[in-house]
Amino acid sequence: MADTVTSQTIQDGARHVVMSFTNVSDGTGESAVTKVDVSSLEADPMTGAACDGVSIESVTFSTFGMSVKLLWDATTDVLCLHLPADYADTLDYSNFGSLKNNSGSGKTGDIQFTTVGHSSGDAYTVTLKMIKNYA
Repeated sequence: MADTVTSQTIQDGARHVVMSFTNVSDGTGESAVTKVDVSSLEADPMTGAACDGVSIESVTFSTFGMSVKLLWDATTDVLCLHLPADYADTLDYSNFGSLKNNSGSGKTGDIQFTTVGHSSGDAYTVTLKMIKNYA
């Protein structure tokens, strides 16, 4: 079996993308699973430029029994956020712009999730509001 997961794009506009993710674990968990694939996002409607990355403006989350690491995908993934187990909150970074991708070599612009301490029945819901970057 595998964890029961969903990914939903709520909005994919010229400047912002909002996506929601859920996981109900069977104990398998997730390891560096790509959740935000920037190559699948809409291009800039004015210039046609492809989206080559995102920055995180806010995160709304709820975790039960496990924590979730958000990773900037690169040759060596870089930790973006670690959402604690058994907690719910909204983290708003808009007052200083957003969390920027600070990964280095092999940077893809994608965001991956890894679950930590997961067991059967554990769950998370994560909603990301992101600012799109273009090539």
